[in-house]
Amino acid sequence: MTSYNEVRRAKRKSIKWKKIPDTAITYTIILLVGFIFLFPVLWLILSSFSAQGSMYDFDGFFPKNYSLATYIKLFTDTAMYNYPKWFGNTLFIASMSCIIGTTLVVLTAYAVSRFNFSSRKKLMKVTLVLGMFPSFMGMIAVYLLMVQFGLVNNHWGLILIYSSGAPMGYLVQKGFFDTIPITIDEAATIDGANKFQIFIHILMPLSKPMLVYTALTSFTWPWSDFILPKLLLKQKDMYTVAVGLMSLGEDEFARFAAGSLFVAIPIIILYFFLSKYMISGLSSGAVKE
Repeated sequence: MTSYNEVRRAKRKSIKWKKIPDTAITYTIILLVGFIFLFPVLWLILSSFSAQGSMYDFDGFFPKNYSLATYIKLFTDTAMYNYPKWFGNTLFIASMSCIIGTTLVVLTAYAVSRFNFSSRKKLMKVTLVLGMFPSFMGMIAVYLLMVQFGLVNNHWGLILIYSSGAPMGYLVQKGFFDTIPITIDEAATIDGANKFQIFIHILMPLSKPMLVYTALTSFTWPWSDFILPKLLLKQKDMYTVAVGLMSLGEDEFARFAAGSLFVAIPIIILYFFLSKYMISGLSSGAVKE
């Protein structure tokens, strides 16, 4: 008679062979999707090495000849297109917006999470509804306000807009603070700590994943934004990278591609090294206890 173990092994082999088609189809789809997303990146990288510079000189999808001259030209030929200046402008705007915006978001989330005040729930509902509207709906009003304050063609005008708009997305951060037991605050209060000391010395060290997530998202928006800088910055030496690259001529596509890669690389590096904090901060803030 066939033993029980032999029957189990036969069943396992049968199940294993049945899974092979599903596994093959799954990996084929994954590879196909990966290729679809990878191909434009590969095309952009190869385009940045084009010797001719113009897209019209390509042999099909890819350049005919390759050269490093584009990258040298990107940082040395600054008479008309001052890419190093644009990159510095973008870094300054994104960094200051990140610092101020992160501070405002965290303070807003802490206040809403830890304090019970009048109209607290109504305020949360209003901010949630306002967050559903796209930001470009208020572009005319924003521009008129910047004109009145004399902040057109001023980097601090952009920093002010990015920073003031950041607290509207406080709900993830509030959700993270909600996961920290209130008993920790109460124990610290009994020991003589005030609200500021509890926030700085207790809650902030516990909130590293959420702080990293907030800082990274606050940095990414101004780093890659085009609409607001295009609206408010009028002089070429004040441009950000996004606006500057869009001002390039049609025969400067290789320079456009090279400049785009240098914009993407810092974000890729940040996401690569901080991904574990990003996932932790986002998932913890999405849970309501």
